[in-house]
Amino acid sequence: MSEFSISSSDSVTAEEALSLYESVGGTTYTRDPDVLMRAIRGSSFLVTARGPERELWGLARAISDDVTICYLQDILVRPDIQRAGIGRALLEHVKAKYQHVRQTVLITDDEPSQRVFYESLGFMKGGDNKPKPIRAFMLFR
Repeated sequence: MSEFSISSSDSVTAEEALSLYESVGGTTYTRDPDVLMRAIRGSSFLVTARGPERELWGLARAISDDVTICYLQDILVRPDIQRAGIGRALLEHVKAKYQHVRQTVLITDDEPSQRVFYESLGFMKGGDNKPKPIRAFMLFR
């Protein structure tokens, strides 16, 4: 595995974004490339991981009021290079940027490996909160 670089000043092209989202099965996002790019550009914070030839290996994006909440919308790493520390590096970059914010929220698939990954970085499932569990409500359209 080659080294990768993390950047919060990087932007992504539509071609790069579509390729990355398609690689992880993000068909909801890739159906309308214009919507995907508007979402990426409208994010409060974007951090990318690139390989040695500047190819996009991963990204994380967040939406935040920069005071009380940070919503981690996407954290993606190409499947063929997962488990190399890229996802952890992306997430740590977001956590550092919003370390002063009271809550960071993440909604993700119900995969056991994802739960282990996010818990290893300090996240907890809402029902596991102590002393009282919390609930999360969502409305999808």
